[in-house]
Amino acid sequence: MEEKGFVITEENVKDYVRDIARWIKTQVEDSGANGVVLGMSSGVDCSTVARLCKEASIDTHLIIMPYGNSMNKSKSYECAMELINKFDFSYHVFDIKPAVDCLQISKDSGLVNELNSQNLAMTHANIRPRIRMTYLYQYASLNNLLVIGTGNLSERTIGYFTKWGDGACDINPIANLTKKEVYILAEYLQVPTSIINKKPSAELWEGQCDEDEIGITYEKIDNFILNGTSGNEQDDVLIKSKQIKSEHKNRPIPMFCPND
Repeated sequence: MEEKGFVITEENVKDYVRDIARWIKTQVEDSGANGVVLGMSSGVDCSTVARLCKEASIDTHLIIMPYGNSMNKSKSYECAMELINKFDFSYHVFDIKPAVDCLQISKDSGLVNELNSQNLAMTHANIRPRIRMTYLYQYASLNNLLVIGTGNLSERTIGYFTKWGDGACDINPIANLTKKEVYILAEYLQVPTSIINKKPSAELWEGQCDEDEIGITYEKIDNFILNGTSGNEQDDVLIKSKQIKSEHKNRPIPMFCPND
């Protein structure tokens, strides 16, 4: 991972909002696209990217993609709609449950042995972001849009994203921002406090919480990125091990060349 060359603070956030919005607009115009589409959950990352797109004055489509009734009358749905209504976003709801269910390999298939059965739940969970990205790209193709990413630097550092799922996009304005910097942007952009105060979750399953699953807080990951240490030796070891294990996610696909 390259060294981070800038830091967004409360003092300079206005300038970075302007610069990021200009960058988004330039990317869209240079590509010849009509605008962007992004997957909308109720998280601070996608909400902040949505607001940056609004600041860029480009056509922005938000797609809510629940798994069945997972968002019905839920706090997540209420938070997403609060942002949508507050800033008058166009949105669409697509249920991914039929597609996800038909792609799941079951324990009874004969393809799951004792060694990999423990990974079955996670492989099922990872189908969801991959289906969501498939839908986003189909929608983008139909409407001449770019798929805009919402993954931050803290997640990229430890590989906390699904390869070819939420990690897939055409452009990503927050890929080099720590989680703390995303929160600074969110507050400046008046993202609803219900979203800012909500526990970060990839919503891979009901009750899932990012920091519980990762085993370390975003604050410590941010400290590691900015200061070279989380402030705790054991946590540093954990972060470094996650970096090594997920290195392949941040690299181009290895391709054979006879001159290598």
